[in-house]
Amino acid sequence: MSMHPQKFALWLFMISIGMTFAALTSAYIVKSGEGPWLEFEMPGQFWYSTVIICLSSTTIQAAYFLAKKDNLGGVKILLAVTFLLGLGFLASQWGAWKQLVAEEVYFVGNPSGSFIYVFSGVHGFHIIAALIFVLATLISAFRYKVHSKKMTRLEMCVTFWHFLGIIWVYLFVFIMMNR
Repeated sequence: MSMHPQKFALWLFMISIGMTFAALTSAYIVKSGEGPWLEFEMPGQFWYSTVIICLSSTTIQAAYFLAKKDNLGGVKILLAVTFLLGLGFLASQWGAWKQLVAEEVYFVGNPSGSFIYVFSGVHGFHIIAALIFVLATLISAFRYKVHSKKMTRLEMCVTFWHFLGIIWVYLFVFIMMNR
């Protein structure tokens, strides 16, 4: 059995994203051993972001299960909720950046703060890409192009969304354990 070419491309894309974050977290570890490391309180908004991204994984997975049962009304609702939760995740990340600025932790300055902005900013960029994918899938659902016999787009969207959720949880745990 062969893999759909678009799914294969998605997996290659996700592998490259995973390698990017592996490189960034490795650089963080190396750089932290080189000199004075700024100590600061981690923004509480990151906890909210983590809850939101986990909840959004639940809603998009439920949309997938409903699509397999041809419950297209439920699919549309849950994709819309996932989209809104994704926007909430981005808003929460923005709130975390505002908390960092309030603590006088800036992008330019001590690398410990810079890395936090890079981790969350690069991840946020990928979330924006995923939100576009969710929106395109939602539009397809409204055009009846997502149903039990046509699942490729939704499967890819769900896979990418879960992947980004896992990446965020990894980054969150990494940051909490290595600050």
